[in-house]
Amino acid sequence: MTIPQSTLDENTFHLRDVSLRATLAQAENAHNLISQMDLSLLDELAKSAWTDCLDLYKDTIYQLNRSIGSQIHAQTWLSAAIANEQTCQNGFLDFNLSSHLKSFPIILSDFSKFLRNSLAINKQKRNRRSLGHDHFPDWISAVYRKLIQSSIEADIVVAKDGSGDYRTICEALGAAEKQRSGLKRFVIYVKKGVYRENVEIKKSMKNLMFVGDGIDATIVTGNRNVQDGFTTFRSATFAVSGDGFIARGMTFENTAGPHKHQAVALRSDSDFSIFYNCSFKGHQDTLYVHSQRQFYRECDIHGTIDFIFGDALSVFQNCNIYVRKPMPNQKNTVTAQGRKDPNENTAIIIHNSHVKASSDLKPVENLYQSYLGRPWKEYSTTVFMKCRIDGFIDPAGWVPWSGDFALRTLYYGEYMNTGSGAGVGGRVKWPGFHVIRSEAVAGKFSIGRILAGDEWIPASGVPFTAGL
Repeated sequence: MTIPQSTLDENTFHLRDVSLRATLAQAENAHNLISQMDLSLLDELAKSAWTDCLDLYKDTIYQLNRSIGSQIHAQTWLSAAIANEQTCQNGFLDFNLSSHLKSFPIILSDFSKFLRNSLAINKQKRNRRSLGHDHFPDWISAVYRKLIQSSIEADIVVAKDGSGDYRTICEALGAAEKQRSGLKRFVIYVKKGVYRENVEIKKSMKNLMFVGDGIDATIVTGNRNVQDGFTTFRSATFAVSGDGFIARGMTFENTAGPHKHQAVALRSDSDFSIFYNCSFKGHQDTLYVHSQRQFYRECDIHGTIDFIFGDALSVFQNCNIYVRKPMPNQKNTVTAQGRKDPNENTAIIIHNSHVKASSDLKPVENLYQSYLGRPWKEYSTTVFMKCRIDGFIDPAGWVPWSGDFALRTLYYGEYMNTGSGAGVGGRVKWPGFHVIRSEAVAGKFSIGRILAGDEWIPASGVPFTAGL
């Protein structure tokens, strides 16, 4: 007897619902266990790592709750939950406190299994539907404002010289929480100047838009880093979690320097976030594309080691990627993508961009090895398409993380790149590396296909190419 497709779909949906609710219960238990810990008994480094975990599991509960009501978006939000789980553990690794990971109760291990099961079941359900994209959140069409119009009416003006409403960005954010209402996009204009502050835009602050006076005119700068006691996650000069964030014409930097190792300029967990004509400056771990869907257009990214990294679904288009001079005996790696589970939908896609040596590296580029990326996690996924790659990139193109870790399970692709560093004849021979020759295969990584960008980017007014 053949079981009707409608019955199969109904059973799969029921299984998905049961799995998600069980996973949510596990996440709530894990959050409660962590919140009951007496952090006052711990040293400052351990306390910092556990505090990260508390916030990350709180966010995971949020992601699971909204996944229950969605089918296709859930793949992104469940992937974000996996990124949160990994980031919690990474905090202890930052400080060489791996012994604390052994104290994770069994419930956290069970949560990990439940989460991965939910991700797999949701992907199965999504593949069966094959009906295109879920309905996008109402606020996307309701609140996006044209970015490239000649003038934008600001709700708040920030100016170092006192000519605005506030002198600091943090003061402006505090005021914005009180002034804004509903789904309306809230615009903060930050006049030219150097703003030495660490900024955090929390999850409750949705639909914010920051407009600066241009790259290297409006600068937000800080120097937090792992060496000085901040987790990589907390080292960000500018961190944004509120969905629908947009920034235009700003520079975000971390000036800690290469000797301080992990030091993030900007971290984004913002779903449907857009960065247009912005600059990100740092050395190791400059731009933390932590989770969810992100689009970068006509941006400049500067760094040395893993300086575009994370587990978001992020697309970079028409960007300049500047590889800087590292410390002696270091190798440069542009990307370190963090996909841990094969069912995640995350990747770093770099399209129609230019990978070049910065002014400090160029005179000595032959003294350092530079690569397009290395696999931070087992299913690391990164694709360079139609990019110009200069000759300082090592002929191998890519470099291992450790031994043969992830070399079979990663997906690294190159498609129709040009420049003296784009030749594929000497590239690595890993099973997971692909020279993409088919337009159909490359098209799967286009903005229109992988990011559904043609459904939410146009309303912002930011230019983009949906296909190849």
